Amino acid sequence: MKLHLWCHWLLLIIGSVHQFTLSEKTCVITHKIERNTTPCYTKTMFMSKTDLTKMYKALYTAQAEPELIFVPAGHYLSINGNGDPNGDLFAESTTALYTAAYSVKNVYKQSGQDFIVSKLEGTWWVNVTGNPLEVPRDEWHWQLLIRMPDYVVSAVVQQALKAAFLKKQLPLLQQVMLVALAEGKSVQIMHTGPYSEEPATLRLMEDFMKKEGLAWNGRHHEIYLSDPRKTAPDKMRTILRQPVK
Repeated sequence: MKLHLWCHWLLLIIGSVHQFTLSEKTCVITHKIERNTTPCYTKTMFMSKTDLTKMYKALYTAQAEPELIFVPAGHYLSINGNGDPNGDLFAESTTALYTAAYSVKNVYKQSGQDFIVSKLEGTWWVNVTGNPLEVPRDEWHWQLLIRMPDYVVSAVVQQALKAAFLKKQLPLLQQVMLVALAEGKSVQIMHTGPYSEEPATLRLMEDFMKKEGLAWNGRHHEIYLSDPRKTAPDKMRTILRQPVK
């Protein structure tokens, strides 16, 4: 008993030896002080990773019918581009954005602020009037996004990007930045199926907006919940969102 109390007192005075064990869902920190190879003090803490899809569940789930939601301000890693989403630039931009996201994650992970990299998102627009769906795909503009926790700051992002560029030599990493996005009142719906069938779901959104007397108030926004490399086209799930006023 006295030995245990002595070790507890020693822990408070001189600190502890940290042994880190990392898993996908928890960060386990085990503190030990040993005397003659026999631990006399052991304490374990479990620290969950920040999961933005759970923190903001209403933003990363949707119904098969349009609904009105409020999207609070947040910040995102972002990269802009234009052209056909099946083209090389879109694929390379996606790679650069994910590389940046995991680089930032690893920096914060080392300081005990680990987080799960969120879903890929994108806003879309065209610079001509008329029906956007009738505009050739090579004239589409897009901004790819991955949401970051609120504690992520620009200075750390810039350091992470520089380190990632030195290691990976991906030129598009130099175009990634941390941006703010505040969409506010929005109409949202779940689209199930291939991207090519989105127009039918978009018409449901447009009908809902007309019925509710709502007008566009920002760029079309998509959140990609499914990995097209692993999911059958008819099972793909994409959240479609439109800021309104």
